[in-house]
Amino acid sequence: MKWVKRGALAFGIVLAVLALLPLFFSLDDYIPYIEREASAKLKEPVKIERLGASFLPVPQLTVNGITVGKARDVKVGRVTVTPHLLSLLGSVKTIRSIEIEDLVLADAAFEKIPLWTQGGASKEGPQVRIDKVRVDGAIVHLGKTKVGPLDATIIMAASGEPQEAVISTRDGALKANVTPRQGSYLIEVHAKSWKLPLGPPIHFDELKMQGVATTQDLNAKELSARLYGGTVRGNAALRWQKGLQLSGRFDVQQVELKDLVPLLSPGTRLSGRLNAKPVLSARAASAAQLAGTLRLETPFNIQNGVLYGVDIQKAATRIISKEPTGGETRFDELSGHLPLERGAYRFTQLKIASGALAASGNVTIAQNKELSGRISAEVKAASIASASVPLNVSGTVQNPVVLPTGGTVAGAAVGTAILGPGVGTTLGAKVGEWTEGLFGKKEPKR
Repeated sequence: MKWVKRGALAFGIVLAVLALLPLFFSLDDYIPYIEREASAKLKEPVKIERLGASFLPVPQLTVNGITVGKARDVKVGRVTVTPHLLSLLGSVKTIRSIEIEDLVLADAAFEKIPLWTQGGASKEGPQVRIDKVRVDGAIVHLGKTKVGPLDATIIMAASGEPQEAVISTRDGALKANVTPRQGSYLIEVHAKSWKLPLGPPIHFDELKMQGVATTQDLNAKELSARLYGGTVRGNAALRWQKGLQLSGRFDVQQVELKDLVPLLSPGTRLSGRLNAKPVLSARAASAAQLAGTLRLETPFNIQNGVLYGVDIQKAATRIISKEPTGGETRFDELSGHLPLERGAYRFTQLKIASGALAASGNVTIAQNKELSGRISAEVKAASIASASVPLNVSGTVQNPVVLPTGGTVAGAAVGTAILGPGVGTTLGAKVGEWTEGLFGKKEPKR
């Protein structure tokens, strides 16, 4: 049994040598050569802090502190390369896995990465074959917005091309499958209880997307979502050459607005079930600027809701009063047409209907949240004669002001003095409105 003892002793010595070997040999002398070759390949400066190697429990090479680009568009905390040991003796070297930790991508990197990965394939096939790439804890910066941490697993084909990729958020709320196909990538995304990381923090109960991506764009051909008690279906496209260009068409059904509207327009309070068919587009140099260039146009219909901060019925019945009404306006239906551009909302062809109130007009919310516009309100009540009362809209979304026009107030005061309240007030207001329109009188600032 001496040969067993000798064999065990020899094996122990080999393990000890392998464990101690990295202590006696430094790979840092190779860093300048690797930086030079990588920089020439990527046409961007590449920096490496440290190289290391270990042989137990399996042979591994580690690279720490990698940065790519003059502005450090790509940063990697650590890369661990694990080869198939026996393949190192053959003509084709096989890497069992590459693990990338603490990857950080700036938004400028997205235009450069496709260029870094183009070409360079040998006609005889790859000299180094990679089986799998894992990314752990990636962070993506889109302007001031941070997305992540994200985990990814990429399975590589024998040809050296990606065969399948799975990307997910650390909390598991979002998962994406990416499959290469004929020069493009099929993408399937599924999310549950997920918030939009860019722009308004809209909460999705469920989101599904199927699309096709290339190195230049992403076309989401089928997009569906459940959110705020309703549904959204449609399609969208995003291009990222020479800036970002976004476009899309959607069908919105029965989405409750009470919690959604403050996310889209802070300070605005509105409830009800929304039906709409928005068409949107945006173009910007970076992701951070994209929301500010959004253009949207849609007809809309809101059912069984409340417009908070203003009582249109009270404003139309208290004609002589110049005090803001406050309160709220309940409606059975609110419809119209909305163009949104440069942060300004223009509500045109507005129609409000409830049991006692009918109103129509146009209202604009400026980028600074100031209100302007005019609506015509008619209240059906036994105490007053039915008439259309023009109302000026001013103030802000936080403090809206709705008051009768100056001509209407003056006419109502005269009519009340001559014929008394009720009929006199209503007829006088009508005459004041007609006179104001005839002479084109402008409203004084209140």
